[in-house]
Amino acid sequence: MEEVKGKQVVVVGMARSGIAAALFLRQRGARVVVSEARKAEPLRDEIGQLLEAGVAIETGGHYERSFLNADMIVLSPGVPANMPVLERARAEGIPVIGELELAARNLRGRIVAITGSNGKTTTTALTGHLLQALGCRVQVGGNIGTPLISLVDTSAPDTINVVEASSFQLETVSAFHCQVAVVLNLSQDHLDRHGDMARYAAAKARIFTNQTAADYAVLNAQDEWCRRFAETVPSRIRWFARQPEVPGEGACLDGGQLLWREAGRALPLMAEADIPLRGAHNTENVLAALAAVICIAGRVEAEALASAVRSFKAVEHRLEFVARIGGVDYYNDSKATNVDATIKALEAFPSGLWVVLGGKDKNSDYAPLAPLLRQRARGVLLIGAASEKIARQLEPLGVAPIRAGTLERAVTTAAERAGAGETVLLAPACASFDQFDNFEHRGRVFKELVAKLARGGAALPACNG
Repeated sequence: MEEVKGKQVVVVGMARSGIAAALFLRQRGARVVVSEARKAEPLRDEIGQLLEAGVAIETGGHYERSFLNADMIVLSPGVPANMPVLERARAEGIPVIGELELAARNLRGRIVAITGSNGKTTTTALTGHLLQALGCRVQVGGNIGTPLISLVDTSAPDTINVVEASSFQLETVSAFHCQVAVVLNLSQDHLDRHGDMARYAAAKARIFTNQTAADYAVLNAQDEWCRRFAETVPSRIRWFARQPEVPGEGACLDGGQLLWREAGRALPLMAEADIPLRGAHNTENVLAALAAVICIAGRVEAEALASAVRSFKAVEHRLEFVARIGGVDYYNDSKATNVDATIKALEAFPSGLWVVLGGKDKNSDYAPLAPLLRQRARGVLLIGAASEKIARQLEPLGVAPIRAGTLERAVTTAAERAGAGETVLLAPACASFDQFDNFEHRGRVFKELVAKLARGGAALPACNG
């Protein structure tokens, strides 16, 4: 474990990961300052918790003096790693790392790390679920909601730590080493931060940092970026694909059966029809999780794995069924925060959709949504700051959206217009930070609005298209 006693450490950001990192460091004797750009007023609870632990607080901006006096700087995932004050600190030789890196330096046991543009949380949760079914000692954390640093104290040499890793977290790793690195897919996302796909892919590729020939890379054979990664990864490659064959060894789908191909043999794992999650993309997630588990466990226990998949429940905010009201189904896919995720959500339903789109734009191109929206949507309702951009891109392609403005108005309008057998789907293709704290907050509000409809709550006035 890294010795931090007596060191001056600045933790940047007062969200979940930043608070967990600050408390971890303070408990080990570091002198900790948390630097937060937001003002103090809405952060009373967080500030109180940190002050009680002996952590100093700076709010309303980042102070260069504190950064340049630090022995180490730890970034929360949402903090841009290229802030000028951080560049000056690096120039002075001050280490700048992320919470994921801090955790990895202190964590015991092996790591299965999972990244990708879409499907990370479902695959991470499912991987942990499968390992538990095999009797492994397992912890699940990272970008999935529990900061990895919070799991250090409960880790042990025989622990398997299953970690969801975002591009924001991976761009600041150096010593981070995972025995199994899973990349699900890459599509346009977070380009407002990374700038272009090449830099975004480079951040994702840092998941292979420090891997050796004894480790595994689990890659999507149907994804162009994953095939590129395969040319340079130092570890053993295992593929997954929703097709009968893979380029080497790995998990695939043939005739409705999930198979594990290894040493010239095809071992049946389970029937695709037994997967309890909706959508073809979730078959890919199951294949990836099975491949990761077989790699880290070193064995194939088909019956136990199939039983565990069948018992797995959908993760909240990921194509989550909410309710059926008057014959209309309501689905919450608030985690669909990019265009590719929304495409996967649309593909999970044949027709009759009322789709809620919009939020904070991430420099995305929404035109690829048009073919599926024309084919499967009865209506498209726009909310949030990206509404006009989405409308400008979709209207010339034959999609006439309704400008709802708010999620409340979108749900009410959809409920008034949808008929029995149809589906209201929240799949925004955008970040949530224009109107909500995060995608979880947006999803909870959606579910609360649906619950109000189910109780016969008063509707808001409908909007005009």
